[in-house]
Amino acid sequence: MRKLVGRNALRLRTAAGLTQEALAERTGFSQQYISKLEKGRRNPTVVTLFELASGLGVGPVELIREDYGEVISRKV
Repeated sequence: MRKLVGRNALRLRTAAGLTQEALAERTGFSQQYISKLEKGRRNPTVVTLFELASGLGVGPVELIREDYGEVISRKV
């Protein structure tokens, strides 16, 4: 789950054209925290997911949504 959230956070951040520093400013988290989160090294709380999603301009479910392309490639 940590890796899934990290992949989604990275994907959504880059799609929004944000740097880790810009996302940190929007969310109040440190750039280091966001970096570790994107690498799957942090275990975010529900509140963290909400704050991160708000900073990215998406709903929290987008951070835990399974990437079906990834699921298919893992099964092959």
